[in-house]
Amino acid sequence: MNALKGKKIVLGITGSIAAYKACLLIRGLIKKGAEVQVVITPSGKDFITPITLSALTSKPVISEFFSQRDGSWHSHVDLGLWADAMIIAPATASTIGKMAHGVADNMLITTYLSMKAPVFVAPAMDLDMFAHPSTQNNLNILRNYGNIIIDPASGELASHLEGKGRMEEPENIVRFLEQYFSAQQDLSGEKVLITAGPTYEKIDPVRFIGNYSSGKMGIALAEECAQRGAEVYLVCGPTHLTTQHPHIKRIDVESASEMYEAALRIFPDTKAAILCAAVADFTPEETAEMKIKREKEDMVLRLKPTKDIAQSLGQIKSDGQVLVGFALETNDEMLNAQKKLEKKNLDFIVLNSLNDAGAGFRHDTNKISIITKDGCTPFPLKNKQEVAKDIIDHLSQIIKS
Repeated sequence: MNALKGKKIVLGITGSIAAYKACLLIRGLIKKGAEVQVVITPSGKDFITPITLSALTSKPVISEFFSQRDGSWHSHVDLGLWADAMIIAPATASTIGKMAHGVADNMLITTYLSMKAPVFVAPAMDLDMFAHPSTQNNLNILRNYGNIIIDPASGELASHLEGKGRMEEPENIVRFLEQYFSAQQDLSGEKVLITAGPTYEKIDPVRFIGNYSSGKMGIALAEECAQRGAEVYLVCGPTHLTTQHPHIKRIDVESASEMYEAALRIFPDTKAAILCAAVADFTPEETAEMKIKREKEDMVLRLKPTKDIAQSLGQIKSDGQVLVGFALETNDEMLNAQKKLEKKNLDFIVLNSLNDAGAGFRHDTNKISIITKDGCTPFPLKNKQEVAKDIIDHLSQIIKS
């Protein structure tokens, strides 16, 4: 089966000497049956002409917001809805920086910001530019947004230096896209509930009890499930992060009680639930209607337990449903995780420890162990997108068993 046949691909080309490779990439994609629409930056046209690209794609090349001939508008929004994928190849350090920080000063960036489909980025630059902390930080930002980075190869560069920075060869990029689209849709037709982020428990109109969760891990899990064919219900606490995949239905909540109600409502109609959110264990007994003034040196804040989402879902879990929990521990990690697994009727639990460097809250990486009744599988430190894949691989095995 040809996985690229009929796929609509937006190809973004930027101002790099590697722009000539875009011709080979276009030919490779079209040979596989894909339809290609080129969007090129103004500096990209200094390296390759739109006439050449238009001849290869049989489509007018888009570069400006408006057509110079008749003043018609090139809709980046329509492109974002049309495409099955967008790939920026070559992607310069400048374009990567603009993508990371939303600098929408050309048609390529506005198209990227409107894109509903998966976005692939193939960097091309000199080795020192690629290795620079600012470039690496921007690439990490793009990964956290859900973009897929196709790492550059090592070899001789335009500067005649040797190192990492060469845009991956077009035939390898085509193969990468083929593998992506032909990847087994092992969760196709399944509904998955995922909780993510922190909860905020109000003290008064301006103060709350919260935690350091960013929501990165939960959103990475939602994106992974959606890419593998699932219909995802993401119940998300307060976070600035956004989701990309159109199969993710996001339900934004603030408090533990709101997350509890949403999870309890959605869970009965799903195949699996992954409880990744850092839900507050306690909430104030009373919430002040007005801002509490500092009238004395001390104040006693009485707290009451919140409803336990994992335990409640574990009690109503039916045969065939899968329930996954998370445990973030600071001590007696394995013992505490195993107790939680049994007490809350979980199928498996994902353990991470604040004692591991690079794991836990506010990191782009995580180090986990998957614990079942039969044992423990540890994993090395990875970025959260790769961690999400490991977790969903295990979930898929259980669902299909």
